[in-house]
Amino acid sequence: MASNNVPYMSAPGSIVKILEKIKEAGTPDNFNPDFLSTKLGFKGGNYRTFISWAKKASLLNSDGTPTQLYKKFRNPTTSKSSLAQAIRNAYPELYSRNEYCHDLDKKGFKGLVMEATGEAHDSKIVDNIVSTFFNAKSLADFEGKIDVSLEEQILEEKKEINEINTSNKKINLGLNYTINLVLPKTDDPSVYNAIFKSLRDNLLKD
Repeated sequence: MASNNVPYMSAPGSIVKILEKIKEAGTPDNFNPDFLSTKLGFKGGNYRTFISWAKKASLLNSDGTPTQLYKKFRNPTTSKSSLAQAIRNAYPELYSRNEYCHDLDKKGFKGLVMEATGEAHDSKIVDNIVSTFFNAKSLADFEGKIDVSLEEQILEEKKEINEINTSNKKINLGLNYTINLVLPKTDDPSVYNAIFKSLRDNLLKD
């Protein structure tokens, strides 16, 4: 597994500071390098790696707009549980190997990272992944209730509405029928005219 599938910050110790600043600042229209440096005060390329980490964590959309999870993280009552969910989102390769990897000690967690990335034990990438994870984890609560995101609620509501509409739809039946008509032998055309007139008047009306 390529190591770039497991996110990390080049300055892993700064992730706590950035996350704390996010809770204090307003929600931007777009979380970009300008917002990170000007509004939050983190200048430099090492800090910018937070943006890619936040996108992996589903705190930001691919275009940099904050998600509902980002907003829940800023809410003091849901901040810790929302960050726990964000961490789970960011590290699916690790959680697929151990769903309780956040409970591992650093040695056990490092072994898991090496397994997922294929990196050596002395790799700087491995150290950054471990440090980023443990620093972010210090602000999270993995035992707290995970709130369903607004997007998931909307999808569930739409599903329920569709199910109701489907159950309320009228059932329209179309009937086709075949008439086998045995005509009497006669040389009088008025007999046939009377038969077909009766068919037209009684059976062939819409």
